[in-house]
Amino acid sequence: MEAAQVIRNEAQVVVALAGNPNSGKTTIFNNLTGARQHVGNWPGVTVEKKEGQFVSEGKVIRVVDLPGTYSLGAYSEDEAVARDYILFEQPDVVINIVDATNLERNLYLTTQLLEMGTNVVIALNMYDELKARQMDIDVAKLSELLRVPVVPTVATRNQGIKELVTRALQAAKTKNRKPLKINYGNEMEAELAAIEQDILSNPKLAEKFTPRWLAVKMLEGDESVLKEIEKHCNLDRLLTRRNEAVKRLESVWGEDIESLIADRRYGFIGGLAKEVVTRRQTSEDRLSTSDKIDRIVTNRYLGIPIFLLAMWAVFQFTFKVGNPLIGWIESFFAWFGGVTGTWLASAGTPELFRSLIVDGIIGGVGSVLVFIPNIFLLFFAISLLEDSGYMARAAYIMDRFMHSLGLHGKSFIPLLIGFGCNVPAIMATRTLENKRDRLITILINPLMSCTARLPVYVLFTGAFFSARQGLVIFSLYLLGLVLAILVGVVFKRFLFKGETSHFVMELPPYRIPTLKSTLIHMWERGSSFIRKAGTIIFAVVVLIWVLSNLPVGVEYASQESILGRIGSLMAPIFQPAGFGTWEAAVALVFGILAKEVVVGTLGVIYGVEETRLTGVIAQHWTPLTAYAFMVMTLIYIPCIATIGAIKRETNSWGWTAFAIGYSLVLGWLMAVLVYQAGKLAGLG
Repeated sequence: MEAAQVIRNEAQVVVALAGNPNSGKTTIFNNLTGARQHVGNWPGVTVEKKEGQFVSEGKVIRVVDLPGTYSLGAYSEDEAVARDYILFEQPDVVINIVDATNLERNLYLTTQLLEMGTNVVIALNMYDELKARQMDIDVAKLSELLRVPVVPTVATRNQGIKELVTRALQAAKTKNRKPLKINYGNEMEAELAAIEQDILSNPKLAEKFTPRWLAVKMLEGDESVLKEIEKHCNLDRLLTRRNEAVKRLESVWGEDIESLIADRRYGFIGGLAKEVVTRRQTSEDRLSTSDKIDRIVTNRYLGIPIFLLAMWAVFQFTFKVGNPLIGWIESFFAWFGGVTGTWLASAGTPELFRSLIVDGIIGGVGSVLVFIPNIFLLFFAISLLEDSGYMARAAYIMDRFMHSLGLHGKSFIPLLIGFGCNVPAIMATRTLENKRDRLITILINPLMSCTARLPVYVLFTGAFFSARQGLVIFSLYLLGLVLAILVGVVFKRFLFKGETSHFVMELPPYRIPTLKSTLIHMWERGSSFIRKAGTIIFAVVVLIWVLSNLPVGVEYASQESILGRIGSLMAPIFQPAGFGTWEAAVALVFGILAKEVVVGTLGVIYGVEETRLTGVIAQHWTPLTAYAFMVMTLIYIPCIATIGAIKRETNSWGWTAFAIGYSLVLGWLMAVLVYQAGKLAGLG
């Protein structure tokens, strides 16, 4: 259908009615237009076309009754007619009639309308039947979450119709309504962003259609949309990108692209329904499998304990399976360092060069790489929880909890991402539209224990808490989460006062994760650790080795070296926390570059080819000082990459300095508190 150039009288408002079959759309149309209607066929198709008009507030309102449809996929004539009319004729307002008793099914069409950027008013019809079923919908909250007017109606009794007309006339004055953005998951969002950039490079196309909606429709393979795009630009390049994206996504998830997109929409709708619908459960209600599981895992009282139990199980799995593998890798690096040192000596290489290779590179980088099994296993377990649909429920549970503290529930999503890496987690705060909420989330995110800290935890718990390694590390992750929430509450109360807005948490259906997709997600995240070991960590351990050998003539890695002098200068600051040694101080200083470097630094300083680093740690530390040191590592100054992300996202050196300063003070205070309390309890 060609786009029409519509010329309208300013006193006339064009209203389209859209809704599922049997939602009461025809009844509302008849209530509005009475006898002032006519019936024909849409041009070129046999689908019935109904139009009518009436006068309200001095304006002639022309009402177009679109064919009843469950979606706007354009697979049937009904869908194509409804979608093309809204897309090309651009009515002033679309009144979306929704069956209130079957909200989730009806909202699928609603989400598609809102993704298009359509000017929508929702008629929540059959509201009397909803009440009769002992159910209720928080209309104000539904309106707030979808950002469109919502009017309860009972079309058979003409109830709510007058208010519906008033809201439609008010909405007709709104221009350029912001489209709804559904999160389709990290992999699909990356592909959509790339396609959207190509669309934006064509100004005519970007001006005519909502770019993101067009990208979604391209990914779905909507033929009629592809034909429309072809009128404005070269389709071949876009199709090549689209086909490559579909191939990648379907390979990862093992499902066709349309099913994946539909699942995400229904996930959004499911989360929305949980936010706004309340019901008194009866024995006659039939629940889906997901509903039955959700009655337990999202229960008001059981939800958080189940989440904590799930995370505890993740860490138990990570270390029970990973620790034997660590032993093998440690043995390999001990053997490799010895063989390399012997070979270099027999080749007559200078002792300084041998020290660089064996003590610096193999000892430093190797001391970090031994933790690869734990990191990959942790990502494997988290990917299982994400792909199964449970992590979305965890965020939903914490959303409710965080709202009770006056924080934005959506902040918990970046916090969860922070378990992987704080940099993308801080970037994820862009989904928070309120600047105050964004700042709070950015400032507390570095308190989440990213995988870069995991090598530090594994090293010290392996030396002192091997029997309860999973539990001790779980306590550190939990401490970071609790501190993030408490600090957020303090910031909210004293620095960023104001109301907290609501949002929709997508709840995808539960599914059995495929091994392929889980392994792909594990590799995508874990491989970044290997890349960092080969670049940043390599460079830093070489720098540390150089500083350990200067000035020329000092004993390697001694207190008289430049490295030792730097550490000795800083060490007294950490004396109250129990680790006031120059070695610990140097490790923390260089840990600002990258948290894994804490282990690499200790590997260079303590490095002895035949001795495992955990054994050396056990000789120089105590369980209490080790735990206090891990607490400090968890909280103190974020790594340099995270600092850069804070600066980019806040666009303020002031807030960046504040994030560095408060985390340093908080880390020191918590480490001192742990150590001093432990001494009082006789644990020192």
